[in-house]
Amino acid sequence: MLDKIRQFREELEEIDARLSLPDTSRNPGLLADLGRKRMKLQKILNVGDRYEEFLCQKNEGEQIIRDGGDADLSGLARADIKEAEVEIPSLENELRLLLLPEDERDHRSAIVEIRAGTGGDEASLFAGDLFRMYSRYAEGKGWKTETMDSSPTGLGGFKEIVFGVTGTDVFRLLKFESGVHRVQRVPATESSGRIHTSAATVAILPEAEAVEVELDPSELRIDVCRASGPGGQSVNTTDSAVRITHLPSGIVVRCQDEKSQHKNRAKALRVLRSRLYELKVAEEHAKMAEERRSQVGSGDRSAKIRTYNFPQGRVTDHRIKLTLHKLVTILDGDLDELIEALTLAHQEELLQAAGS
Repeated sequence: MLDKIRQFREELEEIDARLSLPDTSRNPGLLADLGRKRMKLQKILNVGDRYEEFLCQKNEGEQIIRDGGDADLSGLARADIKEAEVEIPSLENELRLLLLPEDERDHRSAIVEIRAGTGGDEASLFAGDLFRMYSRYAEGKGWKTETMDSSPTGLGGFKEIVFGVTGTDVFRLLKFESGVHRVQRVPATESSGRIHTSAATVAILPEAEAVEVELDPSELRIDVCRASGPGGQSVNTTDSAVRITHLPSGIVVRCQDEKSQHKNRAKALRVLRSRLYELKVAEEHAKMAEERRSQVGSGDRSAKIRTYNFPQGRVTDHRIKLTLHKLVTILDGDLDELIEALTLAHQEELLQAAGS
């Protein structure tokens, strides 16, 4: 561990030297990349410094006891050793977590896609609940949300809604939300009081940079038409809606929420790049046969990941077998406890894989 800490100090010095170069300041992409790496290294070294201090404290205390002498001094040395023996394993574990392979997508913004599944109108209403839940969570984090496309229903729900979330570490905190979310409750339209089960599918896509996914105009079919569904002034009276088909993959993206055809086209291209980027990453992972696929981090959209049970006021995440009796506050955007538990479970899986 000490050798690695020394290596990280050398890497930090090298990054600081590169950051001081005029060419670096003229390259925003490189500057951001080096800044992220420096932040990561500094975090490791902050823990590493404390780790080294307690190792030194333990060694010095043991040396004092070996040398014998003053009883009071030996007593202080034993207290120092006891403190160090408590702190060192904790700091070692913290360092192991910091040294785990980092998902380079974690710092990215994200595209969130929510689609109503089984359950008819009730599923659409639940999709609307999930949209509000993530919107409020994003608001609490200081993130910006922007609707890309939506298919609202007359009851206040959505058949489908796609929106962007922009901010720091958005994908890191939301990536475990991909999958099937199930709700159990009595619909407002149910006169007999019978509990219904409905579902909605959530997909979290890391937003791709334009330079990462190059779009060949000859491979795109772009159609324009009038927006459908509820709309404001001029939204449904002009050909502002845009549908882009990526011919090689067959992926179709639609955007109609803006009055401007140009803005809808730009949003649709953002979504298309993110879907193609996700497809590219999935293909790369599939080729790595030796890679252990994490249960928590698989992002399998077909897997039932969570149940929201209204009669019992509980939310259960099936991947980590966690049940919280705080359904109202969770649907109001209080996702921190769930997301922290999922992150810790994922880290534990990575640690076990690294040790095997």
